[in-house]
Amino acid sequence: MARKTTSEDSEDVHSASDEPPPLTTAQAVAVAVELFVELTSKQVQGVTSLEPAEDGWQVEIEVLEDRRIPSSADILALYEVEIDLDGNLVAYRRTRRYARGSTDIGRDRR
Repeated sequence: MARKTTSEDSEDVHSASDEPPPLTTAQAVAVAVELFVELTSKQVQGVTSLEPAEDGWQVEIEVLEDRRIPSSADILALYEVEIDLDGNLVAYRRTRRYARGSTDIGRDRR
């Protein structure tokens, strides 16, 4: 027989742990981009990957590294940004620089 859940039951479950719920994927991306821009002031072009890490998330961000004229000559870069489960920046590092429109972006970078 199924047991009916009451509001008291759900309050007990939530009060047992005062920890906030873990970041969703959308929240992890938004936090990583916000913290990265705050620190570097670089213009984000997009997010290219998101992976769960041991204690948080690893987000790969594509940024405009060097604006040129014409824009097809811009230099872009990929950065790996690590955040913990609480949404704190743990580390970031540039992994690659390349010209906008490069055709070898899909190649293994490591």
